[in-house]
Amino acid sequence: MSGTGTGGAGETGEGRVRHTIEGGIAHVVFDRAAARNAFTFAMYEALHDLCGALEADESVRVVVLSGAGGKAFAAGTDIAAFRDVRTAQDALAYEVRIERVLGRLESLAKPTIAMIAGACTGGGAAIAACCDLRVAEAGAKIGFPIARTLGNCLSVRNLSRLDALVGAATVKEMIFTARLLPAPEALAKGFLTEVVPDAQALEARVAELAATIANHAPLTLAATKRGLALARAGASAQPGAGDDLVVSCYTSADFREGMEAFLAKRAPRWTGR
Repeated sequence: MSGTGTGGAGETGEGRVRHTIEGGIAHVVFDRAAARNAFTFAMYEALHDLCGALEADESVRVVVLSGAGGKAFAAGTDIAAFRDVRTAQDALAYEVRIERVLGRLESLAKPTIAMIAGACTGGGAAIAACCDLRVAEAGAKIGFPIARTLGNCLSVRNLSRLDALVGAATVKEMIFTARLLPAPEALAKGFLTEVVPDAQALEARVAELAATIANHAPLTLAATKRGLALARAGASAQPGAGDDLVVSCYTSADFREGMEAFLAKRAPRWTGR
């Protein structure tokens, strides 16, 4: 993958996941605006594969995810995808399929930012929850209205992600009432990292935030993500947990570069090695 380019991964007549790369920032767009960016299975698979490609691309330092059209980040899974879910095996296979994508996004070694405009619901909110930072415009709304729409449920893994962000009481309130949280409330309750006044301010703020992160030490950022994942999994009490992360940073060329740059009073030149 080149440092700057456009991808059409997942292109179908029903939507696509497209991306561009510029200045170390990958912009991933869920492009199905006519359906509020509801995900088809092809789009989920495209997102999964793109995560792998972006992780392998050394030019990419941070990934920004957004929805096309300005009316929705993503409205979740296309309802048509549920028509063939009839048996226990079908239901479990669906969740395994979606978790494969969410888990890949969550484990991406590079920082991820969800840029949220409009509706962020169901599977779309689950995607946002897998990102490291979530910035929204003031008119955005976030929620899981499944108790009044489909009558399905969230997987335990998704409930765990939400619990880590907003707490069990808020998760219950969101699911039980099926209401969508206005952006300011979602910020107060911990789902969002930041709220800005409008779409124009959202684009400017995310660009600024992504540029800042892209200029920081990539090994530090990757180690932080992995270390927090280990801590959430309960590994922090295990002897030696995360030692590989410490070693990878302290023995890196970037660590030597950081020290030399600091002493020379110049900006470090990070390579990720």
